[in-house]
Amino acid sequence: QVQLVESGGGLVQAGGSLRLSCATSGRTSSIYKWGWFRQAPGKEREFLATITWSTAFTTYADSVKGRFTISRDAKNTVYLRMNSLKPEDTAVYYCGASKTPVGEMDYWGQGTQVTVSS
Repeated sequence: QVQLVESGGGLVQAGGSLRLSCATSGRTSSIYKWGWFRQAPGKEREFLATITWSTAFTTYADSVKGRFTISRDAKNTVYLRMNSLKPEDTAVYYCGASKTPVGEMDYWGQGTQVTVSS
């Protein structure tokens, strides 16, 4: 009932910035929170950040806190601003949405590739 579409990925130089977008459609009223995750080749999916619909309360993984910022707008588009990018940030970045405060993501986007060159 919820569809998520990521965009904004691409190639960026180390030290640069990039903003990812996650457009939400369908039964958006069922969403409690969104999350951003990433998965590098050969590694497990890594949590990055979450944001709630009601209060825009945010959480961050220690690995990206201070460099990445999650936000949302009134159209239920969720963003991930990534600053000071490093080659190790290279991964496929995924947007997810959860119907509950503590549960895992119930919906996922298709992912968008971010490549950081040294």
